[in-house]
Amino acid sequence: MELDQSNYLYLLFLLPILVAVFLYNIYWKRKKQREFGDLNLIARLSPERSVFKPILKLVVLLLAIAGLILGLVNPKIGTTMETVKREGIDIVFAMDVSKSMLAQDIAPSRLEKSKQIVSQIINQLGNDRIGIVAYAGSAFPVLPITTDYSVAKMFLQSMSPDIVSSQGTALDEAIKLSATYFDPKSKTSKLLVLISDGEDHSEGAQSVAADANKQGMRIVTIGIGTEKGSTIPLPTTTGQPNYQRDNAGAIVTTKLNRANLQAIAKATKGGYIDGNNTKEVVEYLKNTLNTIQKTEFESTQMANFQSQFQWFLGFAFVLLFLDLFFLEKKTTWLKKLNLFNDKS
Repeated sequence: MELDQSNYLYLLFLLPILVAVFLYNIYWKRKKQREFGDLNLIARLSPERSVFKPILKLVVLLLAIAGLILGLVNPKIGTTMETVKREGIDIVFAMDVSKSMLAQDIAPSRLEKSKQIVSQIINQLGNDRIGIVAYAGSAFPVLPITTDYSVAKMFLQSMSPDIVSSQGTALDEAIKLSATYFDPKSKTSKLLVLISDGEDHSEGAQSVAADANKQGMRIVTIGIGTEKGSTIPLPTTTGQPNYQRDNAGAIVTTKLNRANLQAIAKATKGGYIDGNNTKEVVEYLKNTLNTIQKTEFESTQMANFQSQFQWFLGFAFVLLFLDLFFLEKKTTWLKKLNLFNDKS
C-alpha cells in the first residue's frame, strides 16, 4: 500500500482533541446541574434523555472524520500489472572540463555555459537514456547510461577541472570512452554530444570518430568560446587576479577551434553548432533528435496502484447521514430491552 497525501494523516490528531472536548462538556454540564439541583431529580425530570446516545453520536462522528481524513490521504493498493514500453535513443554527453573551459569569453564561463546547455537539452528529452563523460588530458566516466535525469543534473553541476587529474584536451580519449557506454549488440540509435572549445592536444580524433561511426555512433559537436579568445582565470587565495601561463611565463590565450570540431562531426555524418546561444543549440539538438530513429530499448512490468479514497469517503458520508437520525432521547424498542439497566 502507498499513501498519496500522507501529510493529511496529521489531521488524525483532531480525534483525541474532540474526545477531550466531549469529556469536558460532560464535566461542565454535570457541574452546572449540581449547581441547579439534585442530579437524581433532574434525571427524573427528563426520563427520555439517553446517556448512551451522546456517546454513540461521538463515536459515529469520530469514525466519519477519520474516514474523511483517510479519503484525503488516498491510500492506494492493488496488484494490477501493466507493460510499459519505452522508445528512445542512447545519448552520451562528453564535456570538456580542461582549464581552458574556465575562460570567460562566453558568460559566465565556457564551462558554466556547457552545463546550462546540457541541462536545457535534458529538459527536452522524454524516454531517452543518457550518460555523461568528462575529459581533459584524459577521459573520466561521470555517469553511466541511465533514465534518471535528476541524478544526471546533480552530477552535471559538480563537474569542474578538478575531477580530471591530467590537464590538456584529448578529444580522441573522450570519443573512445563514450563509445564504451553503448552496447555494440544493441540496435538502439547512439548519439554522442561532444562539447568543447575545440582545442585538442591529441592526435587522430577524426580517425577515432570515423571508427565510432562504423559502430553506429553519430557525433554532434558544440563549440564553446570565441575565435578572438580569452585568458584563463585561475582560482587564487590572495584576491589578486591570476591567469594560466605557458612554460615561458606568458599568459595563455585560448581560442575556439571551430574547424576541428566540424571535422569530427563530419566524420560521423553528424553536425556542428556554436554554443554561444543556448536556445539555438537546444532547438538544433531537438531537431536532430527528431531525425534519429527511436527504438524500443526497455519493457518494464510496473505495479499500477489503484486509488481507494472513494471507499473511505463513502463510509464517512454514510455515517454522517446516520448521525442525523441519532437523537439524544432513548430509543423505544431498545429501552424495552433494558440493556443498560435503566429501569430501577
